[in-house]
Amino acid sequence: MLNRIRGFTLIELLIVVAILGILAALLIPNAITAIQKAKQKSTMKDITVISTGVTDYVTDNGITPVQDGAYTAGSDFYTALSPFYIKVLPLTDQWGTGFMAYCGTACDGNYGITGAAGDDFVIASYGRAGEEETSFTFSAADPEAGLYVVSQAAHFNRDLVMWNGSWIRAPRTAAAGT
Repeated sequence: MLNRIRGFTLIELLIVVAILGILAALLIPNAITAIQKAKQKSTMKDITVISTGVTDYVTDNGITPVQDGAYTAGSDFYTALSPFYIKVLPLTDQWGTGFMAYCGTACDGNYGITGAAGDDFVIASYGRAGEEETSFTFSAADPEAGLYVVSQAAHFNRDLVMWNGSWIRAPRTAAAGT
């Protein structure tokens, strides 16, 4: 008796490919969302570290370092904070866009903030989109209006903004613990 080795039939191969396709369709969107959520949380951590450094600087000096927008490794803002207040000051968020820092009266006009003084500061990331979210304006009457729940991929495009150490634009779940 001869034993013949039999290969897979075309039908069997098509069923396996279909199952793999269905699994990929279910898993890939979840993986992409998890990656974006990790980038968002890491960026929020960096903003918190920068804000803590600026707060420590204000405690020692009474005013913030001078800054109005994106900063670089050689800027006065960077050298004022690093390495004494922050060992390594992050330059970019997890999407590769430079952090925005507005200090003192430079806070006025950004995100609806008015009446800023020498010890006020805003640290922001433009999110995944890398462009300022112009539709958001902070309201002192409703300070939690800028907090949101991440329920769709477009929410990763929203700015992440901390003013004087408090979140004014961020995911609600992460902001609630801060």
